[in-house]
Amino acid sequence: MFLCGRKQVHSGDEARSVDMVSTPHTTNTRSAHPSPRTLGELRASGHVQRSVKDEIRNNLLSALRSGTDPWPGILGFETTVLPQLERALIAGHDVVMLGERGQGKTRLLRTIVGLLDEWTPVIEGSELAEHPYEPITPGSIRKAANLQEDLPIGWLHRSERYSEKLATPDTSVGDLVGDVDPMKVAEGRSLGDPETIHFGLIPRAHRGIVAINELPDLAERIQVAMLNVMEERDIQVRGYSLRLPLDVVLMASANPEDYTNRGRIITPLKDRFGAEIRTHYPIELVDEIAVIEQEADLTASVPTFIVEIIARFTRYVRDHPSIDQRSGVSARFAIAGAETVAAAALHRATILGEDLAVARVVDLSSVIEVLRGKVEFESGEEGREIEILEHLLRKSTADTVRAHLGGVDLATLVTALEASDPIITGDRVSARELLTSMPEGTDPVVTKIAERLEATDDGERASALELALEGLFLARRIGKEADEAGRTVYG
Repeated sequence: MFLCGRKQVHSGDEARSVDMVSTPHTTNTRSAHPSPRTLGELRASGHVQRSVKDEIRNNLLSALRSGTDPWPGILGFETTVLPQLERALIAGHDVVMLGERGQGKTRLLRTIVGLLDEWTPVIEGSELAEHPYEPITPGSIRKAANLQEDLPIGWLHRSERYSEKLATPDTSVGDLVGDVDPMKVAEGRSLGDPETIHFGLIPRAHRGIVAINELPDLAERIQVAMLNVMEERDIQVRGYSLRLPLDVVLMASANPEDYTNRGRIITPLKDRFGAEIRTHYPIELVDEIAVIEQEADLTASVPTFIVEIIARFTRYVRDHPSIDQRSGVSARFAIAGAETVAAAALHRATILGEDLAVARVVDLSSVIEVLRGKVEFESGEEGREIEILEHLLRKSTADTVRAHLGGVDLATLVTALEASDPIITGDRVSARELLTSMPEGTDPVVTKIAERLEATDDGERASALELALEGLFLARRIGKEADEAGRTVYG
């Protein structure tokens, strides 16, 4: 399942997913919907009505039974989060996902829609996508009684059965549940008529999934309005109750309450969620690399070892005592880092007229300034932010050098540098210039470095060479200076 181990990451290889609206299962290719167009034809076809929770349960069990991955694009949760979520869905529970920012909570919730049936029948023109066998609104009930077996039906794709709301302080009860529509009253209906109600997000998600992101941000009085929906599955609007047997699965995401000051999930609402599942950042380095490779939208070729440096850097930042651990370090931090490095490579290639833009170690310096604002430091570290991040980036680079170039004898390179002019690189030095500036007698070791890092063209070989030079500098075997022109001099 992991996507690590690829030598390069290319622009557009994988779909970007953080905060996307579509889901991994809602692709452009979909099968044609079934043919029945009336209630009578639907009955004759042998269609069996299933609740949303039954659909999810049966389709999940079928996927597990056949060995099909029910969670495409979800990385690093195989032995932790996913088994818990699968048990919750099989049990038919509503779920709240708890975790720090950038742990993939929303991505995971959006993937659940892939467990619904691809097509489901609805009463044509119904406001709440009611099943032809079970109309629930007064208008649909009348229509079904009048037309009986000739009741026209339509077909709804699963991608249209997922609703999502970002909880904000200005969210109202009407947004989630519903309110009286003054326009319908003006048309002559009485206030007591249930058809005067304008339905909110949750009833409109009837026969589907509704997700509330950042649930604690909802005011407590708004959360109270959800209690009946969660337990009795009905809604109450403006003092009278409209008994609608809603068929919805309610999902939510939130930050753990012990470190958010924005709000909390009220106890009665929390009690109504059948499962509370904690997410986490990638546990293994390979998971961190896989997330970057899958999610980053790169504009240049980025060698795997550069991605690995960024992944290690992210993990060091996440664990450093100077970083506010309550806020976390999002996966977007690493993704933005990889995209920044790729952009720096494309910028250099454009200016210098290089045919192929390949990221190099020198491009990593652009990451610090860009990502600085994505990290929250402890209050006592003011003024040291850049120093801390630069130290952690050097540490990440050194670890990557040891992992990939351990056992390669670089003494020849050190000796050649001592007896020749310095090697100059930078964002205004092309890959070809760097390679041709190497001292005599270094070709064998440069070739060995390139082979170890699977570098083939000039751009990749220059990137591999820079990694070796930076490793020698970090091991204090050679010197390094930056001049006023922005060039890096090794010697």
